[in-house]
Amino acid sequence: MNVLDELRSREPVFHRPEHGVDFAAMVADEFWEIGASGRRYDRDLVLEVLAERQRTLSEDVWETSEFRCQELAPDLFLLTYLLRQPDRVSRRSTVWRRVGPDWQIVFHQGTVVA
Repeated sequence: MNVLDELRSREPVFHRPEHGVDFAAMVADEFWEIGASGRRYDRDLVLEVLAERQRTLSEDVWETSEFRCQELAPDLFLLTYLLRQPDRVSRRSTVWRRVGPDWQIVFHQGTVVA
């Protein structure tokens, strides 16, 4: 499988249980996020939210498209895509790092499309 296909299968990030729910292992120590709201979230807060979400699992019916992947450095990739949710459309960017056979998220951002 090529890198684009590997990473596409993991998005939307944190909503793909088939890749496991050990989010602490999936999220790099230096991870941070800019949410679609414009707020900045650190790793600890994101992991808290994900732990709460696990207690109240619900299926998300979201549509993704327009995937693009760019290698930024050896084993570091930027994946961008369009996410359609029932109440909004946003552009998403995730920086992924290959760690051996696994992947870690370094950064994520959502930007609402007007």
